[in-house]
Amino acid sequence: MIRVIIVDDQAMVRAGFAALLAAQSDIEVAGDAPDGAQGVALSRRTHPDVVLMDVRMPEMDGLEATRQLLSPPPGVMHRPRVLMLTTFDVDDYVYEALRAGASGFLLKDAPPADLIAAVRVVAAGDALLAPSVTRRLIADFARQRPVARGEAALRLKVLTERETEVLTLVARGRSNADIAKALFLAEQTVKTHVSRVLTKLDLRDRAQAVVVAYESGLVVPGE
Repeated sequence: MIRVIIVDDQAMVRAGFAALLAAQSDIEVAGDAPDGAQGVALSRRTHPDVVLMDVRMPEMDGLEATRQLLSPPPGVMHRPRVLMLTTFDVDDYVYEALRAGASGFLLKDAPPADLIAAVRVVAAGDALLAPSVTRRLIADFARQRPVARGEAALRLKVLTERETEVLTLVARGRSNADIAKALFLAEQTVKTHVSRVLTKLDLRDRAQAVVVAYESGLVVPGE
């Protein structure tokens, strides 16, 4: 079972999402909370696999809550996957949440099937990067922000040439199957390369890998 909690300041949204997810045989809704602070406390009590986190909330917004969940204090071992929920297709808060380790984001008006699929994808340890809006969001903010590219680029020196090629294609939104075809590799080999990239760069998942690729200048927005 995939344990999920829902953190959103709108009661109707929480109730709707809870009813939809609870109807799935492989998903259990462990609770909900109206703001980030209560969401963090609920997560620490219930140990969910996935937290559906609204971006904009009173008391504590989704960004700060995500930081607290994914960089917990000493002694707190549990770190759930965080899936950001937003009504905005490009949002500064969401970009910062991806940098903090969130596994992706989903628009609140997405079809119900997309929400269910997103929870399963994130629970499986993958990043939700398929929607083109996610890549546009990262590219837009990477373009707008002056970044200390030198320091970010130094991180990539630990990668082999092949791993760098794989990271480049991951950042461009390519699936493992697409990368395998482009580089004439077996898909399992690509999975191994992706895993090594994440380990070497100390990254949580593909979402953070995309951010690093843009911030280092390895991938330039618009190319």
